[in-house]
Amino acid sequence: MIEPAPRTSPGRVPIALAAVLAASATSAMLGCSAVASRSVPAPPSARSNVVARRDLCVTLGDVGRGGEGRLEVRSPAMRAVVTSPTLPAAELRFVYRGPSAEAAPLASGELRRQIGLKLRAQDGCNVVYVMWRIEPQSGLVVSMKQNPGKSRHAECGDRGYRNVKPERSARLPEIRAGEPHVLRAAMHADRVEVRADGEVVWAGSLGGGALEFDGPVGVRTDNGEFELSLSAAPSATGPTVECTAARAAGD
Repeated sequence: MIEPAPRTSPGRVPIALAAVLAASATSAMLGCSAVASRSVPAPPSARSNVVARRDLCVTLGDVGRGGEGRLEVRSPAMRAVVTSPTLPAAELRFVYRGPSAEAAPLASGELRRQIGLKLRAQDGCNVVYVMWRIEPQSGLVVSMKQNPGKSRHAECGDRGYRNVKPERSARLPEIRAGEPHVLRAAMHADRVEVRADGEVVWAGSLGGGALEFDGPVGVRTDNGEFELSLSAAPSATGPTVECTAARAAGD
């Protein structure tokens, strides 16, 4: 037997429905607040940990300790990876201080100033890069460097790079010296989403080969001085980095 619905007085609603309406109104207000404050990046995930200097393997250049737990980069070229297993997701909070005192042109001869993240960094020959270019032209570039069977820089050099075209992209904020920025990137299977200062600026699929190598996250800079903080989510499984061997392999 079906019981009749509870009766309510005119102009009143049941308590359960009132709770749903109140929750919907709260969600709407929070949504409006998020839209109104898009320029303010959300805090990192509770699962993420700030990576200490002792937990980084620097394979090229140098990374120093700055104030308040930040790291300092003055080298014209720097490459580093986390030594313990991580998920393929990371956040980089940084302040660009200006050009480095010395210059290190890329193999192509271009003098590019940039900062970015490494994902699935198996070694210097097999890695996914998410790079925020500053000069000579601003832009966000996701690229995959893949050289099966090779692990040493002397074996692969600058070969194996493939820039990936996004399915969705947006304009990047301008980087000025002294201003803070946040770069986030996360992989889900072969898909990557990148956020700059809280906004999605790149989303797409890496395509074939993206899951054929694996490793922790890391950071890269070229021809700039930076203060930075790297956060990563630890993983219970995955490759670790033996730093002495990684430095010998080069990057």
